[in-house]
Amino acid sequence: MEMEAIIRSIRTDLRLSMNGVVAASMREKGVHYRMNFGVDLMRIREIAGKYTPDAMLAEQLWGEDVRELKILATLLYPVDLFAKETAGRWGEEIANQEIREQACRNLFQKTMFAGELVNQWRGNVQEQVRTTAYWLCARLCITHAGALDTVETNLLLTDVTRDLKNGSFLLRQAALNVLKYYGRLSEGNRKDVLRRVSSFEDSSDPLEREVLDQLRFEFGMAD
Repeated sequence: MEMEAIIRSIRTDLRLSMNGVVAASMREKGVHYRMNFGVDLMRIREIAGKYTPDAMLAEQLWGEDVRELKILATLLYPVDLFAKETAGRWGEEIANQEIREQACRNLFQKTMFAGELVNQWRGNVQEQVRTTAYWLCARLCITHAGALDTVETNLLLTDVTRDLKNGSFLLRQAALNVLKYYGRLSEGNRKDVLRRVSSFEDSSDPLEREVLDQLRFEFGMAD
């Protein structure tokens, strides 16, 4: 089947699965695409299963400002053909949390260079890119801890701790997740995390005190 025919078939699958209520709800919450079919993630995965993974197809789907096509791109790009340069470009193009989660879960975390992506993105001046770096790092802590061997951990944790005070809720949450899941990996990691936020103990900032409380709870140290 030719590429254009495949894409037409995918669009037909999406139209048949369309949920206008979900799409409208996303728009009300500020999540905007040129087109959003409101298809749930399970159904998107089912649709992806009908098609052969293909790099050119995935690139074309990613280039569309359509929610479901972007998610399908992360499912249909063969991991062994996904180059670091392509990953770097995709990471800088992610505009919302759902696509970030799907790209990290379905593709980025499965690459041989996932840790290098964290290094590449963690110091980026764009908050969206740093958020992706932290989200990917948290995913690696959960599912591919071995990939952390290539992460510049000290620099990462310095950046993460700084961004706990950022004005972006998504960035703060991503930073906190890194500390939670990194700290879970070992006693040494836990001590390192708590040392970095020890100044929050007597802070007048309620956000900093909340972060410390959450980490202590996470590590089983709650009062």
